[in-house]
Amino acid sequence: MPLFGVSRSRLKEDGSLVTAADTAVQAWLAEELRIRWPQFALVGEEMPEAEQRAALQSAHGAWCLDPLDGTTNFVNRLPFFAVSLALLQDGAPTLGMVYDPVRKECFKALRGQGAWLNGERLHALDWSPALRRCVALVDFKRLKPRLAGRLGIDPPYGSQRNWGSCALEWCWLAAGRAHLSVHGGQKLWDYAAGSLILQEAGGIATTLEGRPLPYDGLAPSSTLVARSLDLYEAWRTWINHNAGRR
Repeated sequence: MPLFGVSRSRLKEDGSLVTAADTAVQAWLAEELRIRWPQFALVGEEMPEAEQRAALQSAHGAWCLDPLDGTTNFVNRLPFFAVSLALLQDGAPTLGMVYDPVRKECFKALRGQGAWLNGERLHALDWSPALRRCVALVDFKRLKPRLAGRLGIDPPYGSQRNWGSCALEWCWLAAGRAHLSVHGGQKLWDYAAGSLILQEAGGIATTLEGRPLPYDGLAPSSTLVARSLDLYEAWRTWINHNAGRR
């Protein structure tokens, strides 16, 4: 937090920003994880791609770390960013943690055991609003033009937001602060922890094509998310009808 808004940034090859905070957090956590759980490899966002790919092949499993998700927000003093950490084993996350240092909120989940926010259990929705009453988190710039246009001109939801930290947005969905989301291309470290937290809180997440999210590679994946099964079915039906080919 002492670096919030004062840390200088530079552009990486993919056009995203990196700061001293990104690299410092990754270096510290990498060492702590190595000391405590040396059997697991590490896939960190601020690592060379060759090392990331090698880590994903680890027989015991690998930590998947985004040391600062929402770097653009961090640089511009927008208080919405987080640290995201997941443990990937057998092609899926078994543990996920996302920490928001601004609000001091720690989200976590264990596969098959539930999800929590600061120790309080996150539960599935006991009722679902109509699609037209939902708050949707939509990243327009990574969607195909036809779908982005339809969502902008005639959206099926009641209100739209996009806060700029995928990991934290997954958790806000899990906590019931929004109902739907769609994204054209998230990286593995953007969704590895948050998707488990969302699913353990009763949410549904797939790719735009309805396939399970991939956890065994580095290619960006689309995401289609809803807080409950009936909302997911209504959301996906609308998406399928309006996505088109472009």
